[in-house]
Amino acid sequence: MMRKIIKIDEKKCNGCGECIPDCPEGALQLIEGKARLVSDLFCDGLGACIGTCPQGAITVIEREGEPYNEKVVMENIARQGQAVIKAHLEHLASHGEKDYYNTAVEYLNQNKIQIPEHENTGISDFDKPTAESFSKDQNIQNSSCPGSFERTLKRNGAVSSVKKTSQEKINFAESELRQWPIQLKLLNPSSTFFDSADLLIAADCVSFAYGSFHPQFLKGKILIIFCPKLDSDIEGYIEKLAEIFSTHEIKSITALHMEVPCCNGIRIIIDRALKKAGKTIPIEDITININGSIRD
Repeated sequence: MMRKIIKIDEKKCNGCGECIPDCPEGALQLIEGKARLVSDLFCDGLGACIGTCPQGAITVIEREGEPYNEKVVMENIARQGQAVIKAHLEHLASHGEKDYYNTAVEYLNQNKIQIPEHENTGISDFDKPTAESFSKDQNIQNSSCPGSFERTLKRNGAVSSVKKTSQEKINFAESELRQWPIQLKLLNPSSTFFDSADLLIAADCVSFAYGSFHPQFLKGKILIIFCPKLDSDIEGYIEKLAEIFSTHEIKSITALHMEVPCCNGIRIIIDRALKKAGKTIPIEDITININGSIRD
């Protein structure tokens, strides 16, 4: 079957092994001084190993491969202890892989293995499985996440103050966010807030690195965020952006990304979407340094 799976460039790989701990599924091993994908069966194609490869030797591609099997993977993971189980569950949840996540929890419950405390923010509260639900062999019902409900936010530019202590106060500027949701995966291309919009398309990390993100970049714009390195459905993102560009009259685009090389994918994805939509829209491309400054 055709599916997403990692590819290792042997010429770039220096055998440092930093990718190995980030693959709790056990799909990677060091063999003859190089990281190798030892089994398609264990690779979920989500690319957790990409972020720690200092040589940029790992990418996610789509090719013919043996179907990923979460139950087989869990047999391997469960033997490695609670820390590895926790890392695996958080990995699946952060990518919104509900079916794999539910299968993993089902395996733990069926084998009476303790489920460790873990972050599962990528899974809707209505979709999170429980031991009781699996013991009754019930089907997990799909349900819309309340966090993805669309809304427009009104802004008046006011500045508020709150008490920090009984003696002192701190001032803070009102948020410039004009709509919800903001993650590209959750956005509806037909949303009316895209009409005649100035778009700010930003990498996930930018707002944390640049202190004046709201007043300097977000004010007056509709925000779209994603990670070109860690998000799995890049082709789907290109399709969705192309639909936004072709369905609405977009006035301008500000592409905002970090200085790290993988973040340049923001601009590449925008350009590919514009080409697909057959649109020419003015783009301002801005790079933020890791120290929080704007690159000249």
